[in-house]
Amino acid sequence: MSQPPQPASSGATQSMPVTGPADRGEDPLGPPPPGDPHPLPTLTGADTKAPRFWSPRRVPAAVLALLALAGTGLLLYDVVAVRAGHSAMHWRRALARQLGERPLDDTWVLVGAAVAALVGLWLLVLALTPGQRGLLPMRRTDPDVRAGLYRGAAATALRDRAMDVAGVQSARVRMTRSKAGVRAVAHFRDLDDVHRDLEAMLAEGIHDLGLARTPRLSVRVARPGKKG
Repeated sequence: MSQPPQPASSGATQSMPVTGPADRGEDPLGPPPPGDPHPLPTLTGADTKAPRFWSPRRVPAAVLALLALAGTGLLLYDVVAVRAGHSAMHWRRALARQLGERPLDDTWVLVGAAVAALVGLWLLVLALTPGQRGLLPMRRTDPDVRAGLYRGAAATALRDRAMDVAGVQSARVRMTRSKAGVRAVAHFRDLDDVHRDLEAMLAEGIHDLGLARTPRLSVRVARPGKKG
């Protein structure tokens, strides 16, 4: 009769290396199924665009709503009063008489038409433009996240970078959507050397801000004015 195989002793036990997909450089979860209804988001050229932030414009909307409410409420009250047997208000009788008597080329008629046209144009501009000019959009690294940086904060960060350059006594930064203007005062070192170091330092600082639209850099360096 044959003897059954005996297990190896603990001293002679050898473990075989266990390898998995991660050890072979593969995705442990495997490729996504062909009809995956929830694929992972991927950044494309359209996703990385960062448009300007739209302003809610609560103050103009509130003012316009209050004026419209007051005007229509007053007119409705007068109409209801006339229907109830009372006489119309003096302002409505005077307005109707003026509109019936004044010609179209009258000065006050032209002034009123110009004011109404300007107000309408202002409302159209508010409706069609995003506003928020003081908020600079930042580069988008995630399709679901938007970030912005205020101009004052960006100018302060660049000013701190400028003050780190040797020879700079003071610096002023004016930040716009398309330009970063820097005026520095150097009290020692050659102006060309300070200008070159400032441009290099500020170019790196603008890149570190992470803005979606890189502003153009303008650097001016001068000596401090004479006292007295």
